[in-house]
Amino acid sequence: MRKTFNINSNWKFHKGDLLPSSFPLDWEEVTLPHTYNAIDGMDGGNDYYRGKAVYCKVIEKPAEDVSVILEVNAAATVADVYLNGKHLSTHKGGYSAFRVDLSEELKSENLLCIVTDNSPMDDVYPQKADFTFYGGLYRDVNLLLVPQHHFECIKDGSLGVKVTPQIEGKNARLYVESWQNSDREVRYRVNNVSVTALSVNGYARAELLLEDVHLWNGAEDPYLYTLTAEVEDDAVEVRFGCRTMEISPEKGFLLNGKVTPLRGVSRHQDRLGKGSAISYDDMKEDLSFIQSLGANSVRLAHYQHDQKFYDLCDEAGIIVWAEIPYITQHLSNGKENTLSQMKEMVTQLYHHPSIAVWGLSNEISAASAVNEELLNNHKELNDLAHKLDATRPTTMAHVFMLETDSPLTEIPDVGAYNLYYGWYLGALEQNEEFFDEYHAKFPNRAIGFSEYGADANPAFHSAKPERGDYTEEYQCVYHEHMLKMIEERQYLWCTFVWNMFDFGADGRDEGGKNGLNQKGLVTADRKICKDAFYLYKAYWSKEPFVHLCSKRYAKRHEETTQIKVYSNLPEVTLYVNDEFVETKQGNRVFVFDMAMSKMMKVKVVAGECCDEMVIEKVDAPEASYRMLQAEVVNWFDQSEIDPAYFSIKDTMGEIMQDPQAGPIVGAMMEQMSARRGDVAQSVKGNANLQKMMARMTMESLLKSAGEAVSKEQIEQLNRLLQSIPKQK
Repeated sequence: MRKTFNINSNWKFHKGDLLPSSFPLDWEEVTLPHTYNAIDGMDGGNDYYRGKAVYCKVIEKPAEDVSVILEVNAAATVADVYLNGKHLSTHKGGYSAFRVDLSEELKSENLLCIVTDNSPMDDVYPQKADFTFYGGLYRDVNLLLVPQHHFECIKDGSLGVKVTPQIEGKNARLYVESWQNSDREVRYRVNNVSVTALSVNGYARAELLLEDVHLWNGAEDPYLYTLTAEVEDDAVEVRFGCRTMEISPEKGFLLNGKVTPLRGVSRHQDRLGKGSAISYDDMKEDLSFIQSLGANSVRLAHYQHDQKFYDLCDEAGIIVWAEIPYITQHLSNGKENTLSQMKEMVTQLYHHPSIAVWGLSNEISAASAVNEELLNNHKELNDLAHKLDATRPTTMAHVFMLETDSPLTEIPDVGAYNLYYGWYLGALEQNEEFFDEYHAKFPNRAIGFSEYGADANPAFHSAKPERGDYTEEYQCVYHEHMLKMIEERQYLWCTFVWNMFDFGADGRDEGGKNGLNQKGLVTADRKICKDAFYLYKAYWSKEPFVHLCSKRYAKRHEETTQIKVYSNLPEVTLYVNDEFVETKQGNRVFVFDMAMSKMMKVKVVAGECCDEMVIEKVDAPEASYRMLQAEVVNWFDQSEIDPAYFSIKDTMGEIMQDPQAGPIVGAMMEQMSARRGDVAQSVKGNANLQKMMARMTMESLLKSAGEAVSKEQIEQLNRLLQSIPKQK
């Protein structure tokens, strides 16, 4: 029977492309999983290295007469495998598993070298995205010892066995297929049900009937079956689940015929200090955070994750959106790579009952025109996904600026949009406006909310939070609005918070942190659950709790302060310095206003749950609670604005309709476009984006422009607008 040996230990590692002729004793010794970008681009880290690295290990030839298969569960981004100096294989794609047959080249003792390369390329995805492209052998590497007659191991990282359940009333019919390197008889077995099949040209097929089938029913009952396939001396086990999934334009997502809105989070696989080289315990901890939140689904972005994490989702009943890293920028030379990554993903993950949809791409029009080449690439991907798996729909995550009637939106079976109104630009209310308009315009299309979020550094705080200040308090304001909006719209078949955890993003230097995207509900080191985490717990979790917000906002200078509480219990009581203050009934969010005194011990009680904090009245705002690199404040107080005249407080649409004010703003927008050609290109000819921008205040638009416009220019624009009376 086949055996699996883990070979994670005793590797030698060296940055560069030097291929040694013997085991390099003077190189750095590493244990896998390993990445050479664990701290690149982050605070205290070195420069972001993108290039080649060589991993070497000595392996021995087994005594038994078996085939020896190298199994690499991920190598980023391109990997070349050498045995005793001979090149055996190249794999393009940093997130899927691949296998290489070493048998023909094995000697008694062998030097195995794997060269990884995360350099910029024009034919391998991803190349442009808001996350760090880690390099290295960052998942397990194994040796498989399989009998001479065995199930397929090499092609697309296959298990060699495929099982497709189909529900028939109270039963399930299993369609089982297998591939092998000979024509031996195959026996398939599930519980006490078994059947044999003859193999022709290595392929066999059979049917089994499971009576009174036990359904995989999400977190309520994630029941799993195991199929065993046997051929002579080889055997393969496959776990699977029996369930139905449906996506309706009106009802949203249905699991086993029951309306089950997917309300979840997105996850990147990395964590602080480790990069992508995480352990199985790290994965289990990530899942425990997701379960604690009460989420029933997870978008595993923006690539294929470790097989073990999909296993964990199967076992926990967490429903998954799986996708390939076809992201942000279309590559003219990259079509074959999108197809190969899709083929590997579907082939390797086919059996996971947790997976609901296959994602074709993410925000692919953000940096690329929607032309025939891009459309044809997506059509081929869509056709391939359906050919490989006729049971699951395809989807895409569209960037907010993509026109809703773009031909790109018509390719996948179901759609979704990434929207950041209320963070990057615009007002929070524009999120619901967008989806309601979409749903009204396309009532027969299923639409989802694939990304939304706001950055928060838990060190930053404000009594008057506002968009762009990176405070924990604004992240709460943002998500309070979003959760209420989502709860009122069942037709959204999925909603995914961006993101469950802060993650590495080498291109970022903002919000007081380098190399991190801070939209997570939990910090990248998994040490701090931000306040917004508990808001989601209040909406989704059944575990009773109460949470005091803004504990880290300990030094407060305002005379009257707000005590905000999140709980999934109906009543919260406030105590200050152990004295009763007030009891409030409510729903998830409870707010108390009280006068500040020098030192205050605050305690809240809900049922049998309680939470405490200590806050202090100080004379001046605490400097450490605000960003140092830029003040994020309103440019103008309302008292300085005469509402009878135009100002940057008015919407762009209102201003542009005026014959005097319109040309002035138009001239400034032209200046901004000259400095930000990428923005200009996105806006040009995009009626959907233009309509959204017309609803935004000029102040909001100008804040989004960043360095493209100075504070002095804004002040000058406001003075000019304030000289133009509004027509009655």
